[in-house]
Amino acid sequence: MYDKRTPLALAIALAFGSTFCASPAAHAQTAQAAGDRHGGDPDSIPTVLVSASALGVLSDDMITPATTLSGAELVRVRESTLGETLGRLPGITSSHFGAGASRPVIRGMDGPRVKILADGAEVQDASTVSPDHAVAFEPLLAERIEVLRGPSALAYGGGAVGGVVNIIDRKIPTALPSKAVEGSAELRANSAAREKAGAFEMSAAAGNVVFHAEGVKRDAKDYRVGEDWAEGRRVGGSYKDTETGTVGVSWIGERGYLGAAYTKERTEYGIPGHGHEFEGCHPHGAHLHCGGHEEEEEEGHEEEGHEEEGHEHEHEEGPVPYVKLDSDRWDVRGEYRDPLAGFSKVRLRASFTDYRHDEIEGSEVATTFTSKAHDARVEMEHKPVAGWRGVIGLQTTRRDFAALGEEAYVPATLTKKHAAFVTEEYRLDAWRFEAGLRHEWQDIEVEGARERDRDARGTSLALGAVWKFAPQYSLRAAVSRSHRLPAAEELYADGIHLATSTWEIGNENLAKETSNNLDITLRKFAGPTTFSLSAFHNRVDNYIYARTLDNHEGFQLVEYAQRDATFTGIEGELRQELGAGLQATLFGDYVRAKLDNGGGNIPRIPAGRIGARLDGEWQGWHGMVEAYRVATQDDVAEQESRTSGYNMLNLGTHYNTRIAGLPVQLYARLNNLTDELAYSHTSFIKAAAPLPGRNLTAGLRVTF
Repeated sequence: MYDKRTPLALAIALAFGSTFCASPAAHAQTAQAAGDRHGGDPDSIPTVLVSASALGVLSDDMITPATTLSGAELVRVRESTLGETLGRLPGITSSHFGAGASRPVIRGMDGPRVKILADGAEVQDASTVSPDHAVAFEPLLAERIEVLRGPSALAYGGGAVGGVVNIIDRKIPTALPSKAVEGSAELRANSAAREKAGAFEMSAAAGNVVFHAEGVKRDAKDYRVGEDWAEGRRVGGSYKDTETGTVGVSWIGERGYLGAAYTKERTEYGIPGHGHEFEGCHPHGAHLHCGGHEEEEEEGHEEEGHEEEGHEHEHEEGPVPYVKLDSDRWDVRGEYRDPLAGFSKVRLRASFTDYRHDEIEGSEVATTFTSKAHDARVEMEHKPVAGWRGVIGLQTTRRDFAALGEEAYVPATLTKKHAAFVTEEYRLDAWRFEAGLRHEWQDIEVEGARERDRDARGTSLALGAVWKFAPQYSLRAAVSRSHRLPAAEELYADGIHLATSTWEIGNENLAKETSNNLDITLRKFAGPTTFSLSAFHNRVDNYIYARTLDNHEGFQLVEYAQRDATFTGIEGELRQELGAGLQATLFGDYVRAKLDNGGGNIPRIPAGRIGARLDGEWQGWHGMVEAYRVATQDDVAEQESRTSGYNMLNLGTHYNTRIAGLPVQLYARLNNLTDELAYSHTSFIKAAAPLPGRNLTAGLRVTF
């Protein structure tokens, strides 16, 4: 474990020393009252302003689905990672790499195809390089989380084919506090991981200057899985310890604000399923050489059918490898209204991140990943011209990435990206039209005499409309054509990666992906019955994927290749008011993804889900019971095993009251009530790290 005597000690003491607790996500910014900390229950307000929309559009007017988690709802569903926090929303699952690392998987797409932002600025870490790398953001410090799917994400990059996750935080104040000092604090615990966590955030003003501080401390042990797992009841190496602290300051004026913040994160987490039995493997052309491995053996392995429930694993004796993550991040944000004639607003988002994580085996650092990156984005919103209102902007990103050590399978690279974009909207009676255009330039410089540098560029375009064709009803449709430029690891990888049991080979000849997407949504957004039903069809030309060349007892030789692919799916939610404070919800999603012309299925695509939820309100109480079914996934890729389906039953409650005049919320959530043994098909290590078994999360928060 790392030394706990850090500069965050004061923040941590405040978090654990508080008698009460409150989520930083106490209230969502709404269209009616942005930034109101003590207004009505955010869950009762159906329309919110989507900050990740370049035009700041209300959720009802988005051309593609946008999901917002905030307030009491966010507190109820938060987990220790971003992927698990969002993983039960329609159309979203999680990559699930134990308890330490988990990214959102949106409509079957993950990694670089899902962009993660902190209030519009990219979260710069190494999580897109490998699924065992954590997202460098603490969910307990999120005020609101927005998810944009499909073409709505175009303003943040043509590569965000799956979507964008935008995390709204309070680290840089945007308005003067209503009191001399205001904030919140929270304490929570979880039974499956024996987790203890505390968080706080507070702001104070001196004239037009507002100071902010926040912090989180989490200590979680190896988590417990469902019944009858052959390996026992707990996943070895699935613990997670986190310390995060932020200080920020803003100047607030009548026409805007300008602020800066510094965030320090130190996290340690285990890497389950990380074995060393394949360390001696290496490629010979398109085949693996692992001792006595021969092609006949490989054919036999292909025919065995490795379904996870009965699969035996040999575990290396000794301590489980773990990651020590250290991130320093500086953010600058500002907004100024009426800056120039013809423009209503200018907005700035900039960040610099110094990121490092060590993968440690025993007492030795086996591999080190470093990333020094900056991201800057300027947007200007122009006033209506011939009825068109829009935003023009510029963005630049620079990432200096390196890997050193035993598993340094990616060479050091310097990636520079620049982009110009424009988004416009036009309203006519019951119609709202939106168009977006983005052009990107990318330059990758790579160390080593063997590799060659790469320059590339791509243009992305999206068109969409929302038609409110009847009271309470709308139909929205969008088409887009976007380019994703190959990432450095896809171009230049060459080496063993034990966390995913692969030897990866890059391909310097990869061309840009071209995604052609159609998205249609029918909604009923008011009345006792509401629903949203979305269908999408995404044809990706030159889809980049890891093609398996050889397999030895589950260890795969993969090479990045390209082939046309098609993603088709549906997601929806139906809510019905039952009276007496009761509400019933049906929800579900399904995605089918395959390579064209008989190329087979794309690996790790989530299985379909369908479920129901009953919510009830009584005085200060809220109760919830939820049941859903995840289907068996047998549309698998070559060398991939099927994953059996499972049923999940969850209960939840929270109680709002006041103590000493302060708003207090007590909450509890019981997941996997039946203690079912379940596996995530999207996980590289599904057999080594099943989903958590029966677990109770309980907490307490106060807002002051």
